[in-house]
Formats: sequence, structure tokens, C-alpha cells
Amino acid sequence: MGEGPAVRPSAAITPVQQMLASGTGAVLTSLFVTPLDVVKIRLQAQQAPLYKGKCFLYCNGLMDHVYVCQNMSSCSSWYKTPTHFSGTDAFVKITRNEGLRSLWSGLPPTLVMAVPATVIYFTCYDQLRDFLRYSMGYQGDHIPLIAGGLARLGAVSVISPLELVRTKMQSRKLPYSELMVCIRSAVAQDGWLSLWRGWGPTVLRDVPFSALYWFNYELVKAQLCERYRAPQTSFTISFTAGAISGAIAAILTLPFDVVKTRKQIQLGEMEALGVSVKKPSSTWNMMRNIWIDMGYRGLFAGFLPRVIKVAPACAVMISTYEFGKTFFQERNLNQARCGF
Repeated sequence: MGEGPAVRPSAAITPVQQMLASGTGAVLTSLFVTPLDVVKIRLQAQQAPLYKGKCFLYCNGLMDHVYVCQNMSSCSSWYKTPTHFSGTDAFVKITRNEGLRSLWSGLPPTLVMAVPATVIYFTCYDQLRDFLRYSMGYQGDHIPLIAGGLARLGAVSVISPLELVRTKMQSRKLPYSELMVCIRSAVAQDGWLSLWRGWGPTVLRDVPFSALYWFNYELVKAQLCERYRAPQTSFTISFTAGAISGAIAAILTLPFDVVKTRKQIQLGEMEALGVSVKKPSSTWNMMRNIWIDMGYRGLFAGFLPRVIKVAPACAVMISTYEFGKTFFQERNLNQARCGF
């Protein structure tokens, strides 16, 4: 102790540059992961056909979004009955029969919220971590854990009402131009707090996930840099560390993900039917009921698909983000040397 606050690196980047780096990473992650989830939804729909009012979860690698099926024609980009898939041949059949763009069905509207949420999350994490380390002078492995959890809490709190409103808009076929009308209607019907319905289970999954992810990421990254004697984080090191830490966090928070998925679909279908949910089951009650009905296997349902989806998504996102930050750091350093 007594050494005083650590000194911030001279080639630090600005919050705007952090936003540009994270925004680029978010778009690339979505482009990479969306086809995987489109195929997953099509395979699931093949086993249990979609019907009017049916909700399903779609993930673009950044966020989960609830989609409401109005009728079979409005679900046509997700579910087409003529094509039968046996597994991985779905990629080939969808491309051949429906065109390459079908693999990115539903991407544009989800990017409207997913990219800003990711930008807020990653920028807040870096700002909080640097504030704790360089302004407050705190050191230790717990810094990424605290910064990651707080950053995710903020991002979830900002986006949660928009996701619920978007589900309502889809169930009523309202355009985005009537967003304020939908918000006023929701508030008048159930009050302001109703906009954060489903916030609890989302926080219980996403905040521990983020805390664990950043804790393990910084730890694995430091160990890999030391092992390979790398002066700074390379694309390969950040990609590997991101995949490992993402897989660990996904496994440890899976029970909360199971409950969150059930609640999101339940709330989405209630909204589609126009039913007001006064007293939804608590997260802990749902976990207990799942445990009683199916045991630990129920709480860890979808283990392999979640890890297969989350690990590469985390790897692509963080490696692109780190690459972007390195680019801006070098650019800032060169400008400082040239006296600009």
C-alpha cells in the first residue's frame, strides 16, 4: 500500500472510440451468430409447428429477443413448411431454396436495440474498470468482476423496457413511429413499473454472467500473454480468452437462463393474448418447480446449444473489440508523437 493510484496508459482511447470499437464488434458478432439461431428456430419449428400467438426466442449473439407469431404468413421468414431439414443441411437448403438473406432473418430490427445496448455495456465496463484502477487506486482480480456486473446492470435496466414495448408493438402490429403511443398505453394500463416486467430474471442471469465473464477473461488473457510472452493482447489471445470465459460463464448461469427463457416466452404470449400479468411466478419459485418436476437436468436444459452459441459469440465480440481498441490506441499514440 502507499504507492498511490496507478497511472492511466498514455495511449488511452476516448469513450467515443470505445463506442466505435464495441459497435463494430456488435455488428460482426450479429452477422456471425444470427444464421446459427435462425437454423435452430427452423429446426425447433419443424418439431413443434408455430401457431398464432406463439412466442419464440431469437438471439443475435448479443441479446435475446421475443418474437410473436401473428399468423403463418408473418412467420414465413422464420418458418416455411415445404422444406424439411435433417440437421446441419439446413444451412444449404435455406440458402438454395430461399436465398442467402434468409439466414439473417430478423436481424435488422434486433440490431436497433442490440448494438446500442452492447455499446453501452462495453464502454461502461472499460470506464468503470479504469475508474476503479486508475482514479480510485484499487487493484486486484475483483475489479473486472465488479465493473462487469455494474455495467451489465446498467445496460439491462436501460434496454428492458424497450424490449417489452417492442414485444407489445409486434403483437399489435404497430410501426416504430407509434413507439410513444405504445409506451403511454402500457403505462396507463399497468403503471411505470410494468415496463420493467421481466427485469428480475434478466438481471439474475446477465449480471452474474457478466461478472464471471470479465473476471475470467482478464485472468485468462493475462495468463496467455505471460505464457506466450506477448507485450500486448493479440487477436488470437483475446479470441481464445473470450471463448473460454464465455463458456464458463454460460455453464454457471444456465439455470437462470432456463428460467429467464420461460418467463420471456410466458410474458410475450400473455402480451399477444392481451392478458395482464398481475402476479407472475418468482424466479426462485420457478427454479424450485423445475427442480421438483425434472431435477437438475431441467435446470441445465439446453446446456450444449447454449455453450456452442455463447462461446463463439463472446470470442468474436471481445476479439473485435480489443482489435478496435488497439487500432485507436496506436492511432492516438502516432498523433501524439507527431504533435497533432
